[in-house]
Amino acid sequence: MPGKFCMSLTCSKDNTDKATVAFVVANAAVASEKETLVFLSTEGVQLCQKGYADDIHEDGFAPLHELMTNFVKAGGTIWVCSPCFKKRNLNEGNLIDGATIVGGASLVEFLSDGSPCVSY
Repeated sequence: MPGKFCMSLTCSKDNTDKATVAFVVANAAVASEKETLVFLSTEGVQLCQKGYADDIHEDGFAPLHELMTNFVKAGGTIWVCSPCFKKRNLNEGNLIDGATIVGGASLVEFLSDGSPCVSY
């Protein structure tokens, strides 16, 4: 199944259920051989920091840290909204593996061919 898929995630510890389900769906997309991107914005950017997701574990799901690690290992990409990152004074030297800070134009380019995007 060729194609692209984008998951836009605006939550982290403020809604751990949504953050977890977003990565469950993203893992399903990358496993389906889709070029899969998770775009972290607003509070979701917190997840790009090493150790932040370590204590997030929703009942019935794998721990969020594990879901994120597996997503990247499977070839998924994590983009972090640059203005959201800067607003929260996060540490660029503390990015998780697979995370890249990007501007909104990068997301627009990824979606410009009509790729689906689901938001949590």
